[in-house]
Amino acid sequence: MIDTSRPVDRRSRTSLLAATAIVVAIGLTACADPQQDTAAVSPAAAGSSVGSQTVASGVAAVTVPDGYNTSPDQHRVSAATDPAAVAKLPASIKKSGTLVVGGGFAGGGLPPLGFTADDDRTPIGVEVDFAQLIADKLGLKAELQVTSWENLFVGVDSGKYQVAVSNIGVSEERKEKYDFATYRLGLHAFEAKKGSGLKVTGPADLAGKKVAVGSGTLQEGILLDWDAKNKAAGLPAIDIRYYQSATDYYLALASGRIDLYLGPNPTATYHVATAGQTEIVGTVSSSYPLDGKVAVMTKKGNGLVAALAAAVDSAIADGSYQQVLERWGLSVEAVASSEINPAGLPKPTAVG
Repeated sequence: MIDTSRPVDRRSRTSLLAATAIVVAIGLTACADPQQDTAAVSPAAAGSSVGSQTVASGVAAVTVPDGYNTSPDQHRVSAATDPAAVAKLPASIKKSGTLVVGGGFAGGGLPPLGFTADDDRTPIGVEVDFAQLIADKLGLKAELQVTSWENLFVGVDSGKYQVAVSNIGVSEERKEKYDFATYRLGLHAFEAKKGSGLKVTGPADLAGKKVAVGSGTLQEGILLDWDAKNKAAGLPAIDIRYYQSATDYYLALASGRIDLYLGPNPTATYHVATAGQTEIVGTVSSSYPLDGKVAVMTKKGNGLVAALAAAVDSAIADGSYQQVLERWGLSVEAVASSEINPAGLPKPTAVG
């Protein structure tokens, strides 16, 4: 059982989450992508070809659930302890019987990743479920402590949190201080008005289209890169639009003032399922042109990362991993196995 005895403040009721999620996503793009100038990392600097899930292989791969359970009674997916994974644990953690997990979604959170249930107290979401699942596999009790995004890293540095499970993207800069065991792909999604007939599989599909994006985000960087590619190929420019609020984005979609919005796949999936007026018409890697990887983070060199990866692999093998993703509509972000410290988003480069 996961210990969530510490109360969590919530700024909005469940009925408002679909509208507010996009605003939080714009401000907290760092949850899956390191916060940086969108021009700081270029495809050339990345030194890699386009990743395997950079463009959508088919929109049908994105499965949106009929709805979400936002009550405190979650009936979370559980799993049997894996002795092989337990054997990789540091002796001190094994002896304590507890895995202290930090979640950076204080203040209501970001559905469906980590947010507060209808009781305004209980943390729920796919990240909470994965914290529980990993602890199950390691034979430990998950003690989830919710904090701010900034304090999450401070807490891991100080040892307050043994691990962080909070939609954290792997980056080369972060790998200098932390170890990572991956458990999801990092994806952004193109959201369009329902019945639009649009499909996005690459830059050419956006030529001449009006596409909204959050300013200063990595999503904006992707659009700017794709726009440059289109112009070089003699195609019409992408008309990139910026708005200040969730209401503005969705009114613009509904009225036809924009064709698409590019944002984090989890929040887009949540909005599609809860609002019922839009659809996902394509995805792109959060670390374009590399494969974006979301991972459990722990302090570098503490001996815990191998056990974390083994726990994820065990959950993949017995199907409990897939069940967690399915209940939150994120099956498209599944990985075949957990990777330890894979190549991540390159370090920012000097601009100008």
